[in-house]
Amino acid sequence: MYKQIEIVGMRKNRDLKIVITIIILAILGIIASISVILYNKSKVVEVSTENSNILTEEVSMSDNTNKISNEEGSSEVKNEENVEKNTTENVDENKNSESEEDVQQFINSINNIYNGNEGKRVFLTFDDGPTKEVTPYILDILDKYNIKATFFVLGTRVNHNPDILKREYKSGHYIANHSYSHKYSKIYKSADAVLEEYNKTEEAIRCALGDNSYSSNLFRFPGGSHGGPYEKIKKEARKKLKETGIAYLDWSALTYDAEGAKTKEDILKNLKETMKGWNNVVILMHDAADKKITYETLEDVIKYLQEEGYEFKNIYDLI
Repeated sequence: MYKQIEIVGMRKNRDLKIVITIIILAILGIIASISVILYNKSKVVEVSTENSNILTEEVSMSDNTNKISNEEGSSEVKNEENVEKNTTENVDENKNSESEEDVQQFINSINNIYNGNEGKRVFLTFDDGPTKEVTPYILDILDKYNIKATFFVLGTRVNHNPDILKREYKSGHYIANHSYSHKYSKIYKSADAVLEEYNKTEEAIRCALGDNSYSSNLFRFPGGSHGGPYEKIKKEARKKLKETGIAYLDWSALTYDAEGAKTKEDILKNLKETMKGWNNVVILMHDAADKKITYETLEDVIKYLQEEGYEFKNIYDLI
């Protein structure tokens, strides 16, 4: 009996141990599972953090790339702007250079006006206008023969007769500069005074024409560019005009219409004697108010020159 009870007791103890063992194993299994879960979750968080850091770095790199790209783009734009600016500056410099070349070429053409080799040519030039008393009649005759002349105008008279100046210009005649006042004591006070008279007349011409861009670039010294009591001032003025890009032109023949010639015969005689048979001739005449003899003999002058085989030119033909 006691044996049976002992055996039963032993069995109960064994079963209890088994149960306890199973419980312990179960607990250990649960702990192990929890540990695995926690470990995996830690890994996930770590991976997530790492990915986040990678993403952040990628974004940062992307931002830097964009920044670099923007900086490069900005640099390219700036470079393009600089190229464009430099190109524009070069174009402006070329324009200025071309303009300077044109002016120099014009001056050279004036300086070589007597060296033309294309046959006989004559330049009719008229000083001291425009005036209502004479200039319109000269223009009528020039229109009749379809001749283009060159008018060396005075600034004071341009201001008084702007419509006549416009007619000269629209008819294709060249408008050049003969000082503002024509008063020797005022003009030849200094080389700067010569340039001042020139500039005042240029302004008067521009106002009369309504063209602020007009420049004759051509001056005729009252009394001629050389000699006389003002030669020293004239010499300085010639240099100053050259430095400023302004040509000057005298004449090679004249009718003495301003020196006392009273008849057509005198006019023609003086012309023939001073022309001397040259192929390139610049004739001086005047369209001041008291020079009616000039337009009264102009047709005879034109006919004589035609008979001699001269072709009529004006300054535009040199440009």
